[in-house]
Amino acid sequence: MRSDIMKKGVDRAPNRSLLKACGLTDADMEKPFVAVANSYVGIVPGHVHLNRLGEIAREEIRTAGGVPFEFNTIGVDDGIAMGHGGMRYSLASRELIADAVETMVMAHPFDGMLCLTNCDKITPGMMMGALRVNIPTVMISGGPMEAGHLASGKTVDLVSVFEGVGALKAGKISEIELKEIEDESCPTCGSCSGMFTANSMNCMAEVLGIALPGNGTILATDPAREDLVRMAARRAVELAKSGQNIREFVNARALANALVLDIAMGGSSNTILHAMAVAHEAEIPFSLSKINELAERVPYICKVSPAGSYHIQDVARAGGVMAIMKELSTIPGLLDLDVMSVSGKTLGQMISEVQIRDRDVIRTIDKAYSAKGGLAILYGSLAPEGGVVKVGAIDPAMRLFEGPAVIFESQEAACEGILNNRVKAGDVVVIRYEGPSGGPGMQEMLAPTANLMGMGLGDKVALVTDGRFSGGTRGACVGHVSPEASAGGPIGLVNPGDRIRIDLNARTIDLLVSEKELAERRKSFKPLPPKVTRGYLARYAALVESGSRGAVLRTPVRQIH
Repeated sequence: MRSDIMKKGVDRAPNRSLLKACGLTDADMEKPFVAVANSYVGIVPGHVHLNRLGEIAREEIRTAGGVPFEFNTIGVDDGIAMGHGGMRYSLASRELIADAVETMVMAHPFDGMLCLTNCDKITPGMMMGALRVNIPTVMISGGPMEAGHLASGKTVDLVSVFEGVGALKAGKISEIELKEIEDESCPTCGSCSGMFTANSMNCMAEVLGIALPGNGTILATDPAREDLVRMAARRAVELAKSGQNIREFVNARALANALVLDIAMGGSSNTILHAMAVAHEAEIPFSLSKINELAERVPYICKVSPAGSYHIQDVARAGGVMAIMKELSTIPGLLDLDVMSVSGKTLGQMISEVQIRDRDVIRTIDKAYSAKGGLAILYGSLAPEGGVVKVGAIDPAMRLFEGPAVIFESQEAACEGILNNRVKAGDVVVIRYEGPSGGPGMQEMLAPTANLMGMGLGDKVALVTDGRFSGGTRGACVGHVSPEASAGGPIGLVNPGDRIRIDLNARTIDLLVSEKELAERRKSFKPLPPKVTRGYLARYAALVESGSRGAVLRTPVRQIH
């Protein structure tokens, strides 16, 4: 076993002595050591119950013949961090989580690992760390929260609160109505109830083959969630004994399958960023253009909030992720059904065991919302390296849009400008210096997009940024525009009033300024000075790659003299 290096032989008597101080016995030294990477955090609703699930996991690992060792990672709540400087730490926390997993697994040579996760950056961060160390690993999420309901019967979620702020500013609702939305939109623990980043990643984990069926859709409050934790813990021990490392499951074929699911569900645009980072850690060649290639073949068959009225609990009721994959499998050659899962079954075997129980939640191919999927990459003179858009959450009337640029140099300035009526119908809002390096940290921009929706401008205004959006964002919003402004990208050269054209059908986004004029602007262009000059974010800004490469950290080349 991998752990033998720290527990076997005469020379390891001191190591065993310390392990015995943790409660181990001589008999335990013959068992596989299984890490429980728990992301319990008391301020994150998707994670407040993970301490209890961690206890269940440890008990089950013991019962299955392993020795559990629990450790914790950090976790940032994007919704709570949003709207102030704390959001700069959100994406950056993904790298810290990956580094924490690497550190614990390499410092203590565990034989296997169970990653207990849930929310936005925590799930991809743990995936990245697990793929980097490449030991037997099972992912298990804490599950989604239930959707909320107002006294009127209307279903609400976190996005309803953000959009309610804009509606209040526009005089469409009262403070009493906003208070009810605030009180009812997040009624339980769990990851937020729509097809936001957390649920997108936890659903993709099933198809990547590193989580069990139900991982992405069984509610946090459903007793079946605890049963799934027990099953995942048992599988972690079994994989540790057999020595099947995580990269045996995460390969190019599994990644393509997972992206097919994401496109068919119109998942969060952030999943593209994380998929690229996962591919990087798994050493799988991956290009942004792959998304458009798949989108041409993948229909949009499951529309979940914020794009539609359904929530993750409805997807669970309809049969879950595997039911969606079962419908997609009717398209010849789209899926690789022979890829293996940590369940011990192939994708083909898993989908054969499910039924589609609601044909409105999971539509048939011939009744898809659209023949092309809900995510796309736009290229053009404004985004030479690409920009990401959640096509499925855009009003059809906005598929071709052109307007003058209204520029803001930060998310905070944009929110102030939008709420103070500096943006009007027909404009293209440009928010720049919010990229991975320039932000730093690529802040999520649910507040400005929700403000536009709440003020009735959602189908009349486009928004373009080198930052990124929440999975809860809807509307004509193009993020991850690369290169970013701080790197000298064209988005940094836009002047107020310049016209920008977005063509979703052609997959293009262009700044309608001549190349000659842009060349003149480049001569005098000076990016804004760094917003952060010390601490972790300063180091992050110095090392982070472009959003078009997943915003991973580059490894400095050490010069030998």
